[in-house]
Amino acid sequence: MNLYRIEIYLPENEVMAISEGLKQIDVGGLTVIKKRGRGKHPPPEIHASKGSAIFRPQFTTKYVVELITSEDKKSKAIEIIRQNSTKGKIFISPIIETVDIDTGEINSDFE
Repeated sequence: MNLYRIEIYLPENEVMAISEGLKQIDVGGLTVIKKRGRGKHPPPEIHASKGSAIFRPQFTTKYVVELITSEDKKSKAIEIIRQNSTKGKIFISPIIETVDIDTGEINSDFE
């Protein structure tokens, strides 16, 4: 069975909608990480000091969602992610090998 790691970088918090959609196709666990970073679009200006000073932050908050899924659910997962988010990027990588930490079993069944 081929496995894939899907990473979704979101500039806005649309994590719950994505999570609920993935539950519909039995994609189990996912990890959500809140990070700071910058993309190609600059963040909005912040008006400080009663509006007299304008500040453009270097970095903004990003949300990264990571999940592992089988090949048969990969296309549907990507479709659900696209339906439930407005901006961002999806990165897909093949999983070469898995090791179960508890048992030491290599390439054991994922689901």
